[in-house]
Amino acid sequence: MSRSVTTSRCLRKSLLLPRYPLKAAAPLWAPRSQFQTRESSHSPLGNPSATQRKKVTINTLRALHQKDEPITMITAHDFPSAHVADHAGMDMILVGDSLAMVALGMEDTSEVVLEEMILHCRSVARATKSAFTIGDLPMGSYEIAPEQALESAIRVVKEGRVQAIKLEGGIEFAPTIEKITRAGIPVLGHVGLTPQRQHSIGGFRVQGKTTTGALKVLEDALAVQAAGCFAVVVEAVPAEVAALVTKKLRIPTIGIGAGNGCSGQVLVQVDMSGNFPPGRFLPKFVKQYGNVWGESMKAIESYKSEVKSRQYPAPAHTYPMPAEELTEFERLVEARQV
Repeated sequence: MSRSVTTSRCLRKSLLLPRYPLKAAAPLWAPRSQFQTRESSHSPLGNPSATQRKKVTINTLRALHQKDEPITMITAHDFPSAHVADHAGMDMILVGDSLAMVALGMEDTSEVVLEEMILHCRSVARATKSAFTIGDLPMGSYEIAPEQALESAIRVVKEGRVQAIKLEGGIEFAPTIEKITRAGIPVLGHVGLTPQRQHSIGGFRVQGKTTTGALKVLEDALAVQAAGCFAVVVEAVPAEVAALVTKKLRIPTIGIGAGNGCSGQVLVQVDMSGNFPPGRFLPKFVKQYGNVWGESMKAIESYKSEVKSRQYPAPAHTYPMPAEELTEFERLVEARQV
């Protein structure tokens, strides 16, 4: 064996087998918390739910409907509102165009545009790990032609990262719904009171109070079912009418102001959680389950008071500095000439 070969092998052994033991390196997969401590209040909000559950799908919703188990739906308009709704176990989360009023301060839903809806859908989608998410098509994004509606629906699903879209209207929008569902996008219908058309129906008024009106609600619901909707919202309709409509359909009905005979219920989260100032008008069908506004006011007023009195921040809320470093810093500051 040549000397060069022997030397090469010895070099390889010396590199692979060090003479002195080395300190073990930290594994590359170690949790981030082992290497750094976050010193900023701007930490991610999206902690996983304590109780993990399977992702809700169209099949999940169908199974609930077949078992006659009520389907729960609530609106969300940003990451925090979607995060809490998902943790609470909602079956569906709707990014409704009601965010125009409750999140953007607009007068009604007709002001919000598609780009704004997509932005809010993205925020909600980041927080939602289990619930089935739906994005509203706002006024002006689907009425011109089925092709326009399909283009808008694709954007809401592709850019907004939701699983389905919702649009208002009955038999007159059946071709539009069919166009979207044929492209593979699930559609949630919306009949009865359709807020985007408030001016043409005389305002926010209960629908289906007459025989003719009730038949119109039924015909609209049957039409959107035939067009391919997986479910339909029934808004502001007498409970008896909504119950009969529900019995005539094969798909679930999601009631809002339509009694408990529907297959499920939906409420605007800001309304039901009480996240609004005293004196704000609430529809008759809304039940307020909390007082988020009151709790937030107490917290913010306490913060203001403690800042004014210098109670906050207390030593517990500040970062320490070694005494010798502080002494040296003070010396340098005193010696510095302004």
